[in-house]
Amino acid sequence: MENKYFNYRYIFAIMAISFFSEGLLSQDMDSGLKDYADFPIGTAIRIETLTKDAELQALETRNFNSITSASDMKMNRVLPQEGAYYWGRIDSILDYAQKHNQRLFGHNLIWHSSTPKWVEEKALADSTWLGGFMKEYIETYVGRYKGKVKAWDVVNEGLESAGGAMRETIWYNSMGEDYIAKAFTYAHEADPDAILFYNDFNIERDTVKLKATLDVIQSLRNKGVPISGIGFQMHIRMDIPDEVIANALKKASETGLQIHLSEVDIIFNTHDDTRNGGVQVYKELTGEMKLAQADKYRNLVRMYRTIVPKEQQFGITFWDFTDRDTWINPFFNLKDWPTIYDGDLQPKPAYFGFLEGLKEKL
Repeated sequence: MENKYFNYRYIFAIMAISFFSEGLLSQDMDSGLKDYADFPIGTAIRIETLTKDAELQALETRNFNSITSASDMKMNRVLPQEGAYYWGRIDSILDYAQKHNQRLFGHNLIWHSSTPKWVEEKALADSTWLGGFMKEYIETYVGRYKGKVKAWDVVNEGLESAGGAMRETIWYNSMGEDYIAKAFTYAHEADPDAILFYNDFNIERDTVKLKATLDVIQSLRNKGVPISGIGFQMHIRMDIPDEVIANALKKASETGLQIHLSEVDIIFNTHDDTRNGGVQVYKELTGEMKLAQADKYRNLVRMYRTIVPKEQQFGITFWDFTDRDTWINPFFNLKDWPTIYDGDLQPKPAYFGFLEGLKEKL
């Protein structure tokens, strides 16, 4: 298949990759991405994976000063059975973050995909029950980690995957759109100093969904709801034009809220946003593709630094940072290469592209 992205000669690609690799040798091996940024650089990762792999842990501590749990802080892990809160895994994540002087980001409080079955069943049996449960859950959870978790994704993916409609989840169907306002209010009451985000995907490219998201946020603010920030998941594709991403960041920044690029990875192939919905367009990663991905990562950092005002830059977080551990491939049934380290835990040109975006003088 002809590669529609690239017109470089292959020999140029190989030479450029060699240049990137030499950059690693000249870089201080004790420094990492975080040392070249004036905002936090984070990663989401499974704490069990991290603590069992010394090489991975060395890369994580060198590059990042913010950490997000990929799965263990979600409701189905925290409260898998009624009345049975499980704090052990979260406490271990907190211990790790504190030991390595990393900011702990709480992901997430309310998300339809991580709502336990038992909660859905009780809500279906009695729709009035869910509101009281939400209040108790958020107050208990956020209150326990008050002053220790810097910020939370309070509501995750409250809108449909495409377009501007509210997602019809058990929360929306039982409590109406007001469930979002209540979740933020309860979180703020439990920890008034925590930074509170609404987090969603595709809003960097779907202009209808972006407008709907901003409308929801403005409505919350008009009601005095304590929302602090907007999370752009940024699971982006190589073919999404930079100018579209730039426009989305500009529109979101105009709210004055904190802007978090919360789940960054950049894929070559495509999907329909559903499990096993991947379309394998590219079967192998070429040198030219590596260079183009490096450019995309560099451009993303440049846009964040130049468009989002300094006081609104909450940070950039990768959703896993190695191709070995990426969620993309198992979820979408793909073979893709979306992160900054390869499957052998070696830095890709994407790493150096991102680094260049951090170091570039604006």
